[in-house]
Amino acid sequence: MATHNDFGKEAEQLAVSYLQDKGYKIITRNFRFQKAEIDIIAEKDTIIAVIEVKARSTDLFLLPQEAVNKKKIRLIVSAADYYLEKNGKDNEVRFDIISVLPGTEEKFEITHIENAFEALDAN
Repeated sequence: MATHNDFGKEAEQLAVSYLQDKGYKIITRNFRFQKAEIDIIAEKDTIIAVIEVKARSTDLFLLPQEAVNKKKIRLIVSAADYYLEKNGKDNEVRFDIISVLPGTEEKFEITHIENAFEALDAN
């Protein structure tokens, strides 16, 4: 497996741990629908958080969250709609991005952007 794939999996696990530390309940990971994948679906209080995890080895050229374009947003929104309908959920939904960058002393810099985009941004 390529090193970047390993880093992506590690970043996703770091995001899960971060969310759990903040009181989120992880509902599912790597939910797939057609061509879309949602990295993490979590719940806190009554809100369902649909979370895209973006990891980069550097932010020199592009911040991780800047890699979530309109096409990716459309895919995430369609997968979220399907998940909610399939599971009979009518909770408020929020679309978040968690970016993971290498920090200092073998630690990582985790940034959680709540309400990073809305379903309307998919249009």
